[in-house]
Amino acid sequence: MKKKSITRLDYCQYLLVSQVNYTLTNYAKHHPEDISHDRINRYLRDDKLKPRLVWEKVKDDIVMDEDGYLIFDDSILDKNHSHKIELVNRQYSGNAHRIIKGICIVNCIYVNPKTQQYWLIDYRIYDRATDGKSKLDHLKDMLNHSIEHKQLAFKYVLMDTWYATKDIMLYIDGLQKIFYCPLKSSRKVDDSKGVNPYKAVSELTWTDKEQQNGKRIKIHSFAKDYKVQLFRVAVNDNRTDWIVTNDTTQDSSDGTRLVCAIRWKIEQFHRELKQLTGIENNQCRKARIQRNHICCSMLVWVQLARQAKRLKQTLYQVKNGLLSDYLREQLRSPSVKFA
Repeated sequence: MKKKSITRLDYCQYLLVSQVNYTLTNYAKHHPEDISHDRINRYLRDDKLKPRLVWEKVKDDIVMDEDGYLIFDDSILDKNHSHKIELVNRQYSGNAHRIIKGICIVNCIYVNPKTQQYWLIDYRIYDRATDGKSKLDHLKDMLNHSIEHKQLAFKYVLMDTWYATKDIMLYIDGLQKIFYCPLKSSRKVDDSKGVNPYKAVSELTWTDKEQQNGKRIKIHSFAKDYKVQLFRVAVNDNRTDWIVTNDTTQDSSDGTRLVCAIRWKIEQFHRELKQLTGIENNQCRKARIQRNHICCSMLVWVQLARQAKRLKQTLYQVKNGLLSDYLREQLRSPSVKFA
């Protein structure tokens, strides 16, 4: 009798229900049909899952808003203790605050500002050796896709310091969208209308009015008539962000702070993705296996988010609820009785 093949649905179901151990060995050990590790590995090696599957799964769930936000950021899958895994590069990790070995994923989420709900809509795996694309290229690709193919309604684009380049800012401006992004403290700017030399943004002086309403500046290397609005936003006692936007009608530091707070939605997404789907836990060496595992993990997050909305719970409550069901069953009818 021919053995049943492992499918994407099977593998996603495993990632969905497993609580701690997401390895292929653990999957094989607990599969009801006593399948081998090699059969699971063969599925992950032979399938060719693409990011568009995430969009296909999520597109009917999205509640769009004309004032919607697209948020871009990257996340590093920690592979610091692994050996010879394809797609792995040495790169800076914001979580670890140092350079680590890992797989970089550039993610894009959509936020409805009225409901505060967010959805993963796209992602790209950064591997310049394979496709020659930078993280900035991936952002532009996903931004274009959101407009031309997904036809998403949105007004704002939020991104981190890494993406605050001349090319990206002007590109977003050319699409007639509004960007908000922080500048590095060393970024050269001019707030004197050309009277004084450029200086680091952290060296600017601020009047009380400018603290409240922002100031018009020119960023070094931009066209002389291209100005943006700059805000000095105190994040906490030890950190200040210098936020720029092409919305020159924005005249409120408090309003800018509220807009930038929405960007933390993608940090929440990264945390949920890593803690609830096992996305970092595959140690197989081949790039195709890693790509398929990453895509399945993304699909699992989408499923958890959908279930969380339906039950009015957090994703953590949904995931932990699977374990709670097991505990209730074991208390009702123990498989191992205490004597």
